[in-house]
Amino acid sequence: MPSYDVIIRGGTLVLPHGLVHADLAVAEERIVALEAEVSGTAHAEIDARGLHVLPGLIDAHVHFNDPGRTAWEGWASGTRALAAGGGTLAIDMPLNANPPILNAAAFQAKCAAANGTALTDFALWGGIVPGNQAELAELAALGVVGFKAFMSNSGMADFPAADDLTLYEAMQQAAALGRVVAVHAESDSITSALAARAVAAGRIGVADYLASRPVIAELEAIQRALLLAAEANCALHVVHVSSGRGVALIAEARARGQAVTCETCPHYLVLTVEDAERLGAIAKCAPPLRNKAEQAALWAHVLAGNVQI
Repeated sequence: MPSYDVIIRGGTLVLPHGLVHADLAVAEERIVALEAEVSGTAHAEIDARGLHVLPGLIDAHVHFNDPGRTAWEGWASGTRALAAGGGTLAIDMPLNANPPILNAAAFQAKCAAANGTALTDFALWGGIVPGNQAELAELAALGVVGFKAFMSNSGMADFPAADDLTLYEAMQQAAALGRVVAVHAESDSITSALAARAVAAGRIGVADYLASRPVIAELEAIQRALLLAAEANCALHVVHVSSGRGVALIAEARARGQAVTCETCPHYLVLTVEDAERLGAIAKCAPPLRNKAEQAALWAHVLAGNVQI
């Protein structure tokens, strides 16, 4: 009689082709049997009658800020929340930990903070900033899934924005290392100049913040990242795209055969500029919330399958 690590009995399994009422058996962390009634024994059995059994959610973009800024969100609270929502794997961004993941020592410090604390599996992104290109190969050897760069001010002094040459040369290295490059795509020259102009004039309200980060700043940066990545033959991932027009640029590049993916976020799909002005600082994000027309276009791309995450 076969023996398993875990048998989940009587649940409603959510499979690609639909819902199935069946048992599920796991051995050595792999699903090895899906049957109406699994025969055999297990170290543990779970009664899932009346429950749905789904694949574990992977969150490819979390900021657990640990070590260094654990009070913002740490491995313990962050992975507890992820697990409560059905998540089993968190891929943590290189900032806002202190130090950020820009070299091997910082990578090891991040792992030390997570080991024994994280309640889910985890993986790590490495960072790209001016001056750390010599560290990328060692970070890849340690196992980072890819490298993250900001094309605008990150808001963190220890993680400065990557200029075009830094980004292009890092993309060349990432391609040689078989790693993807993820970018926060907003034009620093546009956003920083508009923000400085607004602050100098005393315009510091919600509407002023929104105006300082217009859609064109996102579109320009996405276009530039696509060009640099194509020239470097590097796989590109554009994080938290806020606009339908931004996704359109990425979809067009994919149709041309470029290796590029993108993600959006729930707040862009359910909140608009009107909500930002109503809610205030709690709705502040970068890129910012957009108008209803951009939101409708974003939904159309989500429904068309053009948003991968």
